[in-house]
Amino acid sequence: MANYTTEQIRNVVLLSHSGAGKTSLTEAMLFSAGVINRLGRVEEGTTVSDYDPDSIKRRISINLSLLPCPWNGSKINMIDTPGYPDFLGEVKAGIRVADAAVTVVCAASGVEVGTELSWGHAEEAKLPRLVLVNKMDRENADFARVLAEIQKKLGKKCVAIQVPIGAQQEFQGVVDIIAMKAYMASKGEEREVPSGVKAQADSLREKLVEAVSDVSDEIMAKYLDGKEVTSEEIRTALKRAVAAGAIVPVLVGSGLQNVGVSLLFRNIIDYLPSPAAMTYKTTDLQSKSEIDVKADPSAPLSALVFKTSADPYVGKLTYFRVYSGMISSNSQVFNSTKNAQERIGQLFLVRGKTQETVPQVIAGDIGGVAKLAATSTNDTLSTKERPLSLAAIKFPPPAYGAAIYPKTKADLDKLGLVLPRLVEEDPTLHVRREMDTAETILWGLGETQIEVVADRMQRKFGVEIRREIPRVPYKETVTAKVQAEYRHKKQTGGHGQFGHVWLELEPLKRESGFEFTERIVGGVIPKNYIPGVEKGVMEAKQEGVLAGFPVVDVRATLFDGSFHPVDSSDMSFKIAGLQAFKKGMAEADPVLLEPVMKIKVTVPDNYTGDIISDLNTKRGRVLGVSPQGGISVIEAMAPLAEVQRYAADLRSITQGRGVYSMEFDHYEEVPSFITQKIVEARRAEKAAEKA
Repeated sequence: MANYTTEQIRNVVLLSHSGAGKTSLTEAMLFSAGVINRLGRVEEGTTVSDYDPDSIKRRISINLSLLPCPWNGSKINMIDTPGYPDFLGEVKAGIRVADAAVTVVCAASGVEVGTELSWGHAEEAKLPRLVLVNKMDRENADFARVLAEIQKKLGKKCVAIQVPIGAQQEFQGVVDIIAMKAYMASKGEEREVPSGVKAQADSLREKLVEAVSDVSDEIMAKYLDGKEVTSEEIRTALKRAVAAGAIVPVLVGSGLQNVGVSLLFRNIIDYLPSPAAMTYKTTDLQSKSEIDVKADPSAPLSALVFKTSADPYVGKLTYFRVYSGMISSNSQVFNSTKNAQERIGQLFLVRGKTQETVPQVIAGDIGGVAKLAATSTNDTLSTKERPLSLAAIKFPPPAYGAAIYPKTKADLDKLGLVLPRLVEEDPTLHVRREMDTAETILWGLGETQIEVVADRMQRKFGVEIRREIPRVPYKETVTAKVQAEYRHKKQTGGHGQFGHVWLELEPLKRESGFEFTERIVGGVIPKNYIPGVEKGVMEAKQEGVLAGFPVVDVRATLFDGSFHPVDSSDMSFKIAGLQAFKKGMAEADPVLLEPVMKIKVTVPDNYTGDIISDLNTKRGRVLGVSPQGGISVIEAMAPLAEVQRYAADLRSITQGRGVYSMEFDHYEEVPSFITQKIVEARRAEKAAEKA
């Protein structure tokens, strides 16, 4: 690829609901730019963007893909992102390093849930945008209906600057209503506007002039005077309005038929900003102050690592966006996040799975490098003399957990090495060892993401795992104060065994833990045997008498007993302590405790009633509902056992529009009718293990 200046670069992220045709669109763009000589197809797994075997298998984008396209002396770094909600982390990374966005809407399906969610993320990042109504060749495609839907759901600032010529099988080309010219078929041959769409084009041009007049006093004056507004005046005002976020131009096309793609390129270059026009916030670590930097190759270096890929053959691949300065091949940079010097080897530009070596990556551009030692996603690369820090990507917190078990001993040995590499590759994944259940829990954004990770572990690293719903870490406690005696007496050929203890068990306040105390007087049990009793009690509390769960919130007090001067030993008193504790637990009205989670659900107002009803069926208690301008925030408590798969339930109820956070709050008693079911299930499980 030729060398480009910062002014010639555009960094554009593609956003949409899953299935709106982003990947086919990028394929058409690469073909039109002359980067590839034949159009790949998603169905055949031959696209440049979806090269990952998991994407090919599922026919959905799973990873962010970088797709640089040269066009008329400019370089457009297209960032194709997944539309499926389980891979939101990739979307967040793409938005963070882009300067603008193209939101793709299907001409048949219209504005879908994923469209609205990705639009919200782009709004939050304040990205200038274009909207492309794609798949105009598809059955049921209707531009007028979809345009009205876009303006209703995404805002009145979305204004058409193109009109399709025909629709569905009759889709032939696109009318540019600024120039009032038609561009036919995939070659984009310029013609006069067909009479069949002239009235619609005139009407939409009038609305466009109306919209730009709000941001241009000159156009407003001409508009009010009834004078003709020139195409050049519209373009100049529109460029300012798009950059300010006041107007979002709506375009049309078909990625599959490669119609309207050359016009999309032109509009990206004309209306979306280059890095040279932007100012970026960074923190000067020496002065501890926030400063603005420009995308100037001669400025001090600041580059953000936004993606890390673990490859068992090539090693670690690191993708970065340079905000200021430049990085050269075979040089040194300073990782200001890790406070470590990093050696840069051969730099490359990435296009799908291919890499093209380059001598340097300048301000505004995106590049990659292999085998960095300390650097990972969200790190800032700068210089030791002027350490800068860029704002990190805010990845969504994990909401779905699966207990993972290695299938073989060999898999177990590899698992500890593979999991950290996968977590480094995808920051939305978390791994936690649950001590109470002795399980390794892999957390992510949804079931599909965890399935993909399992497939990736097997394919990349040869590790096979089983996935199960995590066990609930129940506890046991007592509700009555009791005294229990146990005399351990055993006669053998030589010395016998003798230990005799009295224990008092009493309930403690919730979250108090477990206490062992003693109030032995008169030496009825010698002091050197008391630690043996404690060992027995501490061992016994690991498995309660109800269902074998750990015992908490109990005080066990050793208050009496007796010993034999010859036959007593530490082991005798350990056994006596253990058995006395079990006996006391059985008599002290034991109960099960379950973890209760605090849940915060954010949903559109019209789903509030459904969410509350669903929480009630999950033994939940709603603590409060806070309406916040069309959005409701519902706070509730619910047992973990009922909400382990809440991510899927919420997605189903709200069609993906709801989000939630969940954290442990406290333990409380399990209702008796549920306790019985848990106890029976636990007994069956233990019987199966023995069999």
